[in-house]
Amino acid sequence: MSDSPIKTEIRGHVLEVTLDRPKANAIDLATSRIMGQVFRDFRDDPKLRVAIITGAGEKFFCPGWDLKAAADGDAVDGDYGVGGFGGLQELPHMNKPVIAAINGICCGGGLELALSADILLAAEHATFALPEIRSGTVADAASIKLPKRIPYHIAMEMLLTGRWIDAEEAARWGMINQIHPAAELMAKAREMADLLASGPPLVYAAIKEVVREAEDMKFQDALNRITKSQLKTVETLYRSEDQLEGARAFTEKRDPVWKGR
Repeated sequence: MSDSPIKTEIRGHVLEVTLDRPKANAIDLATSRIMGQVFRDFRDDPKLRVAIITGAGEKFFCPGWDLKAAADGDAVDGDYGVGGFGGLQELPHMNKPVIAAINGICCGGGLELALSADILLAAEHATFALPEIRSGTVADAASIKLPKRIPYHIAMEMLLTGRWIDAEEAARWGMINQIHPAAELMAKAREMADLLASGPPLVYAAIKEVVREAEDMKFQDALNRITKSQLKTVETLYRSEDQLEGARAFTEKRDPVWKGR
């Protein structure tokens, strides 16, 4: 629908998802549920291999929760949909790469949404913050994620003060991967997406499951789960046509043709 707050476009094996909800691309309950459906369908479509999430316009990626909608009755603990807030951070079995193209202000739940992606690219003018402290609430997902992504003391400063940082500082702390001029951001995101889409989808799925499952495990415990055939994506990969294709292509000195099976 043309009036939907979420615009989607498919380019080959890549799904582009644009949050388009003027004026600031804030997310209310209805929008979050749509995003969950979009990313669930992406997850389950074997033809799609990579997704890009970005915001419409040049000023906002996403400021997070729509406080105006909350004032009108949207409950903060309401039904966010199948993937939780923003459709990504609680979506189970999301074993495909997601790129965030951060085109502007990225704060609160918007930063939590970006942190749910695997690769973060930002425009030069993008800024980041967790201002929940100033409105007397907690950035719950960011309180879990951010201290694991960047130095603990920097994460705690952002959480405890609501301080804003620019793209250069975000890159310095490892919060984002790359900075690009605004006019080049989507082209660079598409370039990255095309690179990933040309790769082995079963390997990506195995990588994402291993990383996700091992996050809070000791090394040997995580490795034991792999060696004991307890991770489905790894077992699927080891028994796949693509596993054989990779070996054959290497010995035949040619590019592999990945089929995802």
